[in-house]
Amino acid sequence: AGGGADDRAGGTGTSTAQVSPSPVGESDAVPTESFESSEPSESSESPGGEASPLPEGFELHQDAEGFTIARPTGWERETVPSQHGFDVVNYRSPDGFRRLQVYEIAESTPEESFELYLSEDTPKPDGFQRVEMVRLDEEGVDGMRLAYLADSLRGEPDVGSWHVQDVRFRSPHDGKVYAIAAYGAPTDGTDPELELALTAVKRFCPPSAECATP
Repeated sequence: AGGGADDRAGGTGTSTAQVSPSPVGESDAVPTESFESSEPSESSESPGGEASPLPEGFELHQDAEGFTIARPTGWERETVPSQHGFDVVNYRSPDGFRRLQVYEIAESTPEESFELYLSEDTPKPDGFQRVEMVRLDEEGVDGMRLAYLADSLRGEPDVGSWHVQDVRFRSPHDGKVYAIAAYGAPTDGTDPELELALTAVKRFCPPSAECATP
């Protein structure tokens, strides 16, 4: 289920949704059926939509696993073997307190992947607290976004608590389902993880696909 179980290293898309690269890799966004490119939200480009300038501090990165994604400039890359699709890729901020995770999901839809992750049978991070589950139609994304809090994530530094924006979506370029999750410490009044996740999703081009680039 492509990442959904906390403390699982592997972010693979197994049918148990328990793979998540590095500490908890739980992306929970479920795609909506029609991924129509609506206007790219804030300076990002929706898959299949027209490109707009990247937010300040971001770069378009061609990853060794074959996909292209918008990520913060200067973040370090690491991978975890996956049971489905390409290896789980993690990009980390220099201080180690923020992370962007990318992997392919085994389930056939984002909804199915989230159902598995949110089921009682799937382990969750300590102190897991669901904040909201939102469809991304208005963002021009065929998927869903799950926001949640966790007291700790295995393998991650102790920041007091973690805030996660987990997006699972169907790419309009190859029809496959992917997960992109952003991790960071909760902040008052701002949500940098939301911008991080949506910017990455809207610029994501899967392996072996031809996508328009700015």
